[in-house]
Amino acid sequence: MEIPYVVTPRKDTGLINSKIAIWLFLASEVMLFGGFFSAYVFLRIGADYPWPERALPVIPGLVNTFVLIASSVTVVFAWASLKLRQWGKFQAYMGFTILCACVFMVLKGIEYNVKFHHQALRMPDGAVIEGHLGSELKPGVDPHGKIQESDYLLDHNGSKIEEDRIFVETAGLTFNTVRFHKDWVKEILKEAEEEHAKITLASELKLQAKGGEQVFAAGTPLTIDLLEKIADLHVAARTNNGTVRADALRAEWATAKEENPHKRGWEMADKVNIDPAKIQGKLLTEAPSVAFKVEPATKLEFKPRDIKEGATQSRLRDDTTIEGKLLESPMVFHYVDAVDFRYLAMKAKEKGQDPAVAVEKSWLLANSKELKEAWEWHKGEIAKLEQHLKDKYGFEKDEKTGLPTTTPKREPTFTERYRIEWKDFAAKAAGKPRTDREEMPTFAEQIKGPDYETREQNHTFPHLEVPREQVAFSSKFAPAWSTYYAIYFTMTGLHGLHVIGGALVLAYYLFFGKKMYLSNPEWLANRVEVGGLFWHFVDLVWIFLFPLLYLM
Repeated sequence: MEIPYVVTPRKDTGLINSKIAIWLFLASEVMLFGGFFSAYVFLRIGADYPWPERALPVIPGLVNTFVLIASSVTVVFAWASLKLRQWGKFQAYMGFTILCACVFMVLKGIEYNVKFHHQALRMPDGAVIEGHLGSELKPGVDPHGKIQESDYLLDHNGSKIEEDRIFVETAGLTFNTVRFHKDWVKEILKEAEEEHAKITLASELKLQAKGGEQVFAAGTPLTIDLLEKIADLHVAARTNNGTVRADALRAEWATAKEENPHKRGWEMADKVNIDPAKIQGKLLTEAPSVAFKVEPATKLEFKPRDIKEGATQSRLRDDTTIEGKLLESPMVFHYVDAVDFRYLAMKAKEKGQDPAVAVEKSWLLANSKELKEAWEWHKGEIAKLEQHLKDKYGFEKDEKTGLPTTTPKREPTFTERYRIEWKDFAAKAAGKPRTDREEMPTFAEQIKGPDYETREQNHTFPHLEVPREQVAFSSKFAPAWSTYYAIYFTMTGLHGLHVIGGALVLAYYLFFGKKMYLSNPEWLANRVEVGGLFWHFVDLVWIFLFPLLYLM
C-alpha cells in the first residue's frame, strides 16, 4: 500500500508528511534544550561558589562554530543540487557537510580528552589547585634528571601510575563474601606477591552444606577460587536458612489460627514466634565475611575513589575491610598550572575578614616556596593593573560636590585578584609583565592547553606535594568536579549526539540515496530538506552554547 503525501504536499497544509513530523520533533527539541539553557542560567545566578569564567579554550569552540555554519550552508547547496538534478554536486556538497561534522567531533574529542586528564583539588580552606599529577618512578631514578619512558612504574594493565594513591601498611583483610570485587582481589594478590608477603585464612572456617561439612584450614592461601567457594556455600546456607525459617513461620501461623479462631492477623501476631529449638538442627552456618591475615604486614596501594581511608582501618567500596596503618599518601602535582583563591576569599569576606590576609595564611602559601613567590609576583602585577585603571578611568565623583572620591571607576575583577592561571606562570617564568600573557600561548596551546614538557625547561610550573589530610575533594575536570562541568558535559554531550545522529542520516542519503534519486529525484530532495532542517537546528543550538559556555 502506498503511503500518501510522501512526495506530494497535502492540500490543507502544503507540507509533506516528513516535514510536518520534523517540525513537531524540533518543537520538542526546542523545549529540551530550552530547559537546559534555563537551568544553566539559574544555576549560575544562584551559585554559592565562584562560577568558572572562560574556563574552556575559545579557539576550538570558535573553529567549531564556523565549521557548523559552513556545513549548514553546504547542506542547503546539496538540497539545491538535487532540485537542479545535479547528482555530482550533491555528492560534493553533502560530503563536505559530513566532513564538517567529523571535524567538529574530533575537536570536541580533543577538548574532552584534555578535561579528563586535568586534575583539580579543593583544600579544606577553600583554595583550589589545578594541574597534572606526576607518575611514579622506579626506585633509584632521579626525579630531577632526564626521565625516560622506561623509568616509570607501570600498573598491572601496563599504564603509568599517577602519584595519587592511598598507601596502607596492611596486616589483615576481611572480604565481604558476596560483594568482593575480583579485579581488586587480583591486584591485592599481585602487590603482595611483589612484596613477598603471604595472604592466608586467619582462622579455621567450617561451613555446613547439604553434602556435608566443608572445612577450610587456617593458613589456606587467598585465591579467587577460595572466595568463590565460600561465597557459594554462604549463598546456599542463606537460601536454606530462609526456607527453614519461612516454613517454621507458616507452621506457627497455622497453629495460631487454630488456637485463635475468628481473630485477624494483627490480633494474634504477638503469639506467632519461631521456636529456635525446632529449627536448630536444620540451619546451616553462614559466612557473610571471611578474614585473612597478611604476613608480614605489607604496603598496599589503592585508588582514592576506591577506598575510604582511616588511621588504623580502611574500607573499599566493595566492603572489604583493610586492617593496618595509613601511610603517607600525598597527591603529587608535577605541574601546577592554576591556583584559585576565590572561594577562600569569598568565605573570608562573608566572615568579615580581610581576604588578602586569609590568602596569605593559607596552607598553600605557607608550605610552597614556589607558590609563595608566584603569589608575590601576582600581587605586584595586580597593583600595576590597579594603578593603570586609576590613571585611565579616574575616580568616582561625589554626587553633591562633584569632586573626585577615593573610589576608582574601574578595579581588577575578583577573578583577576585571586586566581593565578597558567599564562601568569608562563609570563613570570619568561620575565614578562602580566599584560603580555595573552601573547604567550602557541596555537596548539590554545587548543590543547600548555605544552608542559617544553615550558618545563624554564621551570614554568611549580611542583607540589599535598598531604592527604589537605585533600578535601579531588577530581578530574569531569562532571563530578562542579555543577558547571556537570551541565557542560550534559549539554555539549547531548549536542554531540545530535551531530553524530544528523551526520549518519545525511551520510545515508549520500551513500544509499542513489536508488531513491533514480526512482524520484524529488523524493530524495524532500528527505535531504528534512535532514537539513534538523542540521540547521543543531547549528543553532551550538550558536547559543558557544557564547554561553566559552565566552561568558
